Amino acid sequence: MTNVTGDFNDRYIPYKALLIYNCQKENDHNISTDEANSVYVESYDIGLQGNPINAHPLSLNESIALAELLQSSAEMQNGFLKSQGLLPNNLLYLKPDNNGFAVWYTPPQQREMFFVRGLGIPCARAYVPAMVWKAGRDSLCVFAVKGKSKPTAKTALYHAPYFNIYANGNVCMGNVNISIDRGTHLENFMMQWESYFFGSYFSHTINGGSRTNGNIVQLWQQQVATGNRFSDLHLLKNGLTLNQLIR
Repeated sequence: MTNVTGDFNDRYIPYKALLIYNCQKENDHNISTDEANSVYVESYDIGLQGNPINAHPLSLNESIALAELLQSSAEMQNGFLKSQGLLPNNLLYLKPDNNGFAVWYTPPQQREMFFVRGLGIPCARAYVPAMVWKAGRDSLCVFAVKGKSKPTAKTALYHAPYFNIYANGNVCMGNVNISIDRGTHLENFMMQWESYFFGSYFSHTINGGSRTNGNIVQLWQQQVATGNRFSDLHLLKNGLTLNQLIR
């Protein structure tokens, strides 16, 4: 028989109470319903004996914390970043809360790539290196890793050898319309971000930086023209490990 005692050991201790007052002005028939039913919220701390103390109007910080809690609860109920089954094999880390994010890995592979005309690189399929992705609802960071093995906590990260990327890995999505709602499950979340990244046009280096071992334009001209697998010799370290990325 399974021992489930530990499932009941968590203690929930009250620390805050809210009292909501509804002020109804029944005698004034010239105001709207919204104006007639004003609300006042009073906040109480909970003392050591479990009694409400320190009554005060609900502060701005308390209101923000309450809104974030309710929003987070709604996201959990709506399935945001929840897996539809077993966790994907390429998932590395998951933080499923209001400001949650996922970190995952993709092996070396061919991807359809799009380049603006001015770069002189044809739009075509090309091999890309193994990658580590970190994404929230409205932001994306990408990195490269060497080899084909799934990264571990100590795996060194490299600059992603693409255009439109800042030194810290953040991706400039330009005018791409990011539309990830609060009901997006984990598998679709990961697939959408990969689609956004490789479905947009690579156009420029950020601040003129080319974070590859060599000329980035020539690199992708050769990758497209030759169809060769991506060589790890083109990658430059950025000083981070996977463990540092998720902290």
